[in-house]
Amino acid sequence: GTVYGADSVRAVRLLPWALVLLPAAWALHRTLDILNLGEDLATSLGTRVNPARLLALGVGVALAGAAVTGAGILGFVGLLAPHVARLLVGARHARALPVSMLLGAALVLAADTLGRTLLPPLEVPAGLLTTLVGAPYFLYLLRKTP
Repeated sequence: GTVYGADSVRAVRLLPWALVLLPAAWALHRTLDILNLGEDLATSLGTRVNPARLLALGVGVALAGAAVTGAGILGFVGLLAPHVARLLVGARHARALPVSMLLGAALVLAADTLGRTLLPPLEVPAGLLTTLVGAPYFLYLLRKTP
């Protein structure tokens, strides 16, 4: 993926999706915290687990789809940013969601800036640079997790 060719027209086309889906994601933060407790406890607390999971999945897929239309596939951003956000602010989604979004945006911005300035006149795609950072970190997380 790359943000080459991104312009204000593309950003305006994504604006309605962001205006609907970002508040929807934010509204789910308490439900997501409850789902983290496990299916049995979430059910005993009155959460309808399957519909809640489907709604959260739908919002996440729609947000990812909107992001892909704007910048292409920058896959490791979606893997890296949430894990780093949880390390920084903990597991509560009220804190982790906005920090994850900001970290993801910063990662894409840094990757794009490096990609444009690293080997002029060539442009290294931002997706390649995020993969170079994200893949080793993801492998570290896999190894660290029991």
